[in-house]
Amino acid sequence: MEYKDIPTKADIERIAAFREPGCVSIYLPTGTTPPEADRARIELKNHLAQAVKSLESLGVPRARIAAVQSEGESILEDRDFWRYQSRSLAVFLDGELAETFRLPNRLTSVCEVADRFYVKPLLRAVTFPQSAFILALAQNSVRLIKVDPEAPAVIVDVDGMPRDVASAVGLTTISGRSAEGRIQGSEGQKVRMLEYVQAIERALHPLLANSTEPLILAAAEPLTGIFRGASDYPHLVEETIQGNPEDKTEEELAAAARRVLDNLYAGKVATLKDTFETRIAAGTALVDMSDIARAATFGAVEALVFDIDARVPGSIDDESGTIVFAPDDAPGYYGVTDEILRRSLASKARIYALRAEDVPGGGPVAAAVRFPV
Repeated sequence: MEYKDIPTKADIERIAAFREPGCVSIYLPTGTTPPEADRARIELKNHLAQAVKSLESLGVPRARIAAVQSEGESILEDRDFWRYQSRSLAVFLDGELAETFRLPNRLTSVCEVADRFYVKPLLRAVTFPQSAFILALAQNSVRLIKVDPEAPAVIVDVDGMPRDVASAVGLTTISGRSAEGRIQGSEGQKVRMLEYVQAIERALHPLLANSTEPLILAAAEPLTGIFRGASDYPHLVEETIQGNPEDKTEEELAAAARRVLDNLYAGKVATLKDTFETRIAAGTALVDMSDIARAATFGAVEALVFDIDARVPGSIDDESGTIVFAPDDAPGYYGVTDEILRRSLASKARIYALRAEDVPGGGPVAAAVRFPV
C-alpha cells in the first residue's frame, strides 16, 4: 500500500490510464482529530462493503474481489495511517493497484465502481491548491510557514536555515566593518543581506526542489528585492505580504497568504478565460461537447477546462469519439465529462477544474486543440 498526499499531474495521468474490470474509487471527508478519523474509518468500511457488492453484481472474478477487499482492509487496520489525515481521502483499489491520497479539499463522499478509476474530483486538488509556503523574512529572523485550507498554520523546521543576517555571515552585527575591513555602511549591509538570502536559498532547496507549492514572501524592502533577485524558485508568488513579518503571528500571516492565493487564482482564471475567448474566436478552441469528445479521442486536446460539478450521463465511442447521451448514469460509467477528461489526460493535456461560471462558452467543458479534427 502506497500512501501519498496531494497527487501530481503524473499521478493523475497514471491512475486515469488504468482500464481493468473492477476499479474502485472512494472519496470521503476526513479530518485532523481522532473522532473525525474514527468516523472516516467507519465510512470507508461502509464504502468498501458497497464496493464488494457492486463488483459482485458486475461479474468481476472472485479472486479480484477478494484482492480489493484485502487491500481495503489493510487501510482500515493501519492505525498509524489514520493518525495523520487532511480534509479528504481518495482511495483507489483494483486488486493490483492500491493507492491513497490525503487531500486538502473537502470532497463529497462517494464510492464508484467501473472499468476505470474516477479521477475528476482529484483535479480540485491540483488546479488551484489552497495551500502554500510563507517565507517570513526579516533581518533578525526567518520563518518558513506552511498554510493549508482551514488548518492552523505551522512553522516548518528547515535544516541549515540561518537565524538572522549576522549569523549567516559570521558577524555579531551587520552595522559595522566587515572582518576584512572592505565594506561598511548601507552598501555593506546589502551585501550581507544577499549572503543571508543565499544561505536561506541553500537551506530551502532540498525542501522545495520537487515542490509545486506557491511560495509567498512576507518581507519589507530591501530584503524583498534582494530575495526576489536571488531566488530561482519557479512558484514564487509575485504579490508580497507587506511590512515587517516579525510584527505578525503565524495565523495573521496565514490569513494574509490566503488573500494572496485568492488574488493569484482569480488572476489566473481571468487570464485563462481571456485566452480561451481569443482561441474560440480564432477557431483553435472548442465549446461544443461533441466536438471536444472527438478531439479528446484523437489526442488533439491541448488544454481542457471543465465544470467540476457537471455530470453528463452517456458514453463515448472508443474509435470515433461519438457521444451517446443517456437520461441517467449507467452502472459502471462516469458519464461524458469524465471520459473526455480521461482521454485528454492520456494525451498530456493541461486540465483546469473550475466553477461553472468560469468555464468559457458557458457549457460543462471547453477545450483548446492542437490541430483540427
